[in-house]
Amino acid sequence: MSASQNEAERPISGVVLAGGQGRRMGSVDKGLQPFRGRALIECVIERLQPQVAEILVNANQNAQRYAALGYRVITDLVPDYAGPLAGLHSALTAASHELVLTVPCDSPFLPADLAARMQAELGKTAADVAVAWTGSQPHPVFCMTRRALLPHLTRFLDAGGRKIDAWYADLNVARVAFDDQPDAFANFNTLAELRSAERQD
Repeated sequence: MSASQNEAERPISGVVLAGGQGRRMGSVDKGLQPFRGRALIECVIERLQPQVAEILVNANQNAQRYAALGYRVITDLVPDYAGPLAGLHSALTAASHELVLTVPCDSPFLPADLAARMQAELGKTAADVAVAWTGSQPHPVFCMTRRALLPHLTRFLDAGGRKIDAWYADLNVARVAFDDQPDAFANFNTLAELRSAERQD
């Protein structure tokens, strides 16, 4: 599917969140860690790109290396590595489309139908935010948000809020079940976990 077809059929901005410090992984830039012969973030983008009209990369270090992937790099507007919400805030500021889908840079097996199912649920429920779930487990970084929520998020961050679930607690949230793909949301917090997953089929 071409970029223009994607834009017409799925007017969604996809954002890969790679703005953290990777502390649990030894303070390395997680998205640039090698995984099956390429950078981890490249595996994520490969899964996400066919689903959206636009890809943005949220990164706060190694901007040139991320830009070399061919996508626009956006940095946090909130200082001091404020977490995924800061990345979402920058995404809502920079996105070209009304719907913004965020995914982490360390989930290379994300569902191939993630965007379609999130968008469908937002359409059915008229919710503000859609969040992926498997069983009783939410995956709040896998969320689709309406760009119009930028002022609401800005106020929350300005007040010192940092937790995603606390931000959307007073919003209309659609819970999108992915019980048929429980392993699609696997992510890696340590280099050992990453190497172990690399060896799996």
